[in-house]
Formats: sequence, structure tokens, C-alpha cells
Amino acid sequence: MARAIWTGVITFGLVSVPVGLFTATQDHTVHFHQLQRGTSDRIRNRRVNERTGKEVGPGDIVKGYEVGEGEYVVVEPEELDEIAPGRSQTLEITDFVDLDRIAPVYFGRTYYVAPRGKEYLKVYELLRTALAEAGKVGVATFVMRNRQYLTALRAEDKVLVLQTLHWADEVRDPVEELPELPEGRAGRGKELDMAMRLVDALSGPWDPARYHDSYQEKVRELVRAKAEGKEVAVAEEAPRATNVVDLMEVLQGSLEQAKGTGGKKPSAPRKKDTEGRKDTEGRKGTEGRKGTEGRKGTERRKKATAPSRKAPLKRGELRELSKAELYQRATDQDIAGRSKMSREQLIDALAGAGGGRRKKTAAA
Repeated sequence: MARAIWTGVITFGLVSVPVGLFTATQDHTVHFHQLQRGTSDRIRNRRVNERTGKEVGPGDIVKGYEVGEGEYVVVEPEELDEIAPGRSQTLEITDFVDLDRIAPVYFGRTYYVAPRGKEYLKVYELLRTALAEAGKVGVATFVMRNRQYLTALRAEDKVLVLQTLHWADEVRDPVEELPELPEGRAGRGKELDMAMRLVDALSGPWDPARYHDSYQEKVRELVRAKAEGKEVAVAEEAPRATNVVDLMEVLQGSLEQAKGTGGKKPSAPRKKDTEGRKDTEGRKGTEGRKGTEGRKGTERRKKATAPSRKAPLKRGELRELSKAELYQRATDQDIAGRSKMSREQLIDALAGAGGGRRKKTAAA
């Protein structure tokens, strides 16, 4: 029987129910001990005084915050408990929101929530059913192990599930953080149609039992092989990046392979050896026959059909854009707070701006 890692009370309005929090997942990673090379001697980590080199017991260790070079403010565990929000062990639901409005990047760890006694089953089930019927999640905060968590409480079949959420300032903006992102969406054409057909061929119902940690299986095989003095199988070389020139050919091969496996995921296709292909000048010669003017004409047509970033779009049109494109539009329209917005929030803000409801504000 699992033991609760936290106990407290869930409250929503004037209704409250005592609950316990239980870990929903377990680690299956293969763990190794540290040994000194050439021996079977274990390596141990010890806490030692940096100045004296002597070992220090847990009871003599306190927390210190450095306020200057070599100067610390010492904080006792009881002092942290006294200032912690929710000292009464309360998980208070302050808002109810749609689950799909929370971007996946915000989710952290998952826990099961259970009532602390049969006498609380009715109130517990009332909350679970209300969340399930409304299709909402309850947003709440609570404190565990001297740390406050933002959480989403949602209903599953017969059980309430609590998922920790990252705070807004903990989530990085991909537009600002990542070195390279596409500037535009893939236009309609044979490549996109082929990619969509490949997605459709590999589509199926979600079955978590169908997936397994192949790397951990290989680690266990390695340990068994070495223990028995057997040869260790070497992994295949990783597939090379797909060349744009070969994209249609690779997509076609992937589609045929997917159809041949009955929708099961095919192994990643490997790039063909380019040394045996005809000289690339032959391709350049073909392109040259089209003429530079043809390419310029195509570029002019693309520019003519591309929508202006400042032109207002309807909500349906905004949903066709990537988050990077939405963010750029929000920047062009001086929408405040855009750097911390999710994709859906950017769509809402831009839709409001297009309708004339936005006031001019300083850029976020």
C-alpha cells in the first residue's frame, strides 16, 4: 500500500475534503553504484566542512543565504515553516479553467489525490464528478517540503489527479531562446500533402502499453552480457539529416513503408550516399534552363499572396499560424505581456486587437 507524501485539505468555496497526495509514477531507470576503478570498493558521498575537512552530521547543517563575500544569513527550518503560505496544509482551488488552455510546457509532475477516510468519499466524488461534467480543471496552490506549487486538479475515471505547473517566469520563450526557428509556415504543395498522408498512415488510438523504454532494455542487456562474458551488440548508426533535395523521395519511401507495416511506426529512413549520384551541376543546369527571371517571378507572386503581418486576421486564420508567427504579429501590434503568453493566449489577444478592442500599450 502506497503512503501519502503530503496530507491536507482541498477547498473550493465553502466545501472542503481532507486528502492525501500519492506519487503517480515510478522510475524504472537502471541505477549504478560508483566504484573505484580496478576494485569493488564503493565510493560514498559525505558532507564535510570545507575549511576543516571534517565530516558534519545532518543535525549540524543549516541553510545559509550569501549576502556578501563570505557573509551569510542563517535560516532555520522552523523559520521557513512559519512564513510558508498555506501553513494549515490547505490546497485551495481559486479558479476553474479548460484543460486545453494550459500549454503542455507548463505541466510538471503528476500525483494521485485520495480521500483520507470513508467518511469523505461522498464529498470527494462530488468534486471529481463536478470537474468531469464541467470539463474543467481546478487551479490551486499548496506548500510541500518548503516549496510552494502551482497545480491543476483534474478528474480521471474514479480518481482526482493533481499535476504541478511551472510558474510563468519559469517557462522560457522559444522565440527569444532558440537560435533557429522557421520564419513562415510550409506552403501548400506536394511535400506538405505527402507529409499529411504519412501522418494519417501512422495515426492510431493512444495505447501507452505499446511503447517501451528500449534504451533501458539495452542497458540491462549490456549488464547481463558483460556478467556472462558475452559480446556486446553495438547500436546502429543514427540516421543522417534529410537533404531538402531528397525530401519528396524520402517522404514517398516513408509512406510506402508505413503502409507496409499496417500503420506501425517505421524506422527512420537513412540518407542515401550522395557520392554515387550524378553531379549536382546537372540539377543546376536544369534549374538554369528555367531562367533567373522565372525564379524572380515566383518570388514576386509569393510576396504578393503573403498576408501582411499587420493586417487583422480572423480567429480561424490565426489558428493556422505558428506560435512564432503569432508572437511576431503581437510584437508588430505592441500587445503587452506577449512574451509570457501561450499560443491560445496570443490568438485571443490578436483576435481582440483585430476587433478594435485593444488599446495601444508599450511593448512587453
